[in-house]
Amino acid sequence: MLRGMSDASTTELPDGAHSDFSRDMSYGAYLRLDALLAAQSPVSDSHDEMLFIIIHQATELWMKLVIHEIRAAQAALDADEFGQVSKMLSRVARIQTQLIQSWSVLSTMTPAEYLTFRDRLGRSSGFQSHQYREIEFLLGNKRAAMVKPFEHDPPRHAHLKATLEGPSLYDSAIASLARNGLEIADTVLSRDRTRPYTSQDSVAAAWTAVYRDTEKYWRLYELAEKLVDLEDSFQQWRFRHLETVKRIIGHRRGTGGTAGVSYLQHALSHVFFPELWEIRADL
Repeated sequence: MLRGMSDASTTELPDGAHSDFSRDMSYGAYLRLDALLAAQSPVSDSHDEMLFIIIHQATELWMKLVIHEIRAAQAALDADEFGQVSKMLSRVARIQTQLIQSWSVLSTMTPAEYLTFRDRLGRSSGFQSHQYREIEFLLGNKRAAMVKPFEHDPPRHAHLKATLEGPSLYDSAIASLARNGLEIADTVLSRDRTRPYTSQDSVAAAWTAVYRDTEKYWRLYELAEKLVDLEDSFQQWRFRHLETVKRIIGHRRGTGGTAGVSYLQHALSHVFFPELWEIRADL
């Protein structure tokens, strides 16, 4: 027996711990752990496939929370509730830290280990992640062609199409600039939201005014920096994805048919909030 431990401490539950769940909800029931832990169904006998599945499933869970927070932040921003926006976007940045770190776990898989099950994946690919596509649309990277892989699933296709056609988080930020006394061109406020956003002079001028008088525009200034944090973290996540793919499959084509590494390199070039980066050189 370990010094200081009584017989009772090894045979009895801690004082007050509940043990009868015949009528009460348990931890496992609340989290639906039976369903969650039964959702890993490898299609091969490879030991390493379990790592691959869990990393991607965990990523999808985190992305579900990212969508939840971004949509709530956008609703708060539309109501000029800047404190709520700041809180929610800070949480998204922390989530992204977890997503970035997850690539380090996946990178423990070697090319040889991945090849033990890669052929069994068929055409399935992260390119087909509807949640990732929704996040990109919410942040403003609008490309109508990207809803095509979901035509086989009408409800999901309709949801993504509605997100494509709706305002992005940055559209809401620009509308907030206008509501708070900064001049934004009508052509920006009424633009076709199904197309990718590109830098606009009136938006750049508005953000420049915010940064040059932070005391007057403190809430907008804080919003701007939260958006910069958000994009910075997103780009780090993309970069770690690129490096992990490069490490595991090199320059092979992805299972979904994309060019793999070169496709991911091109994705890194996209900027969600261009004026917030451009004006830094002019301040």
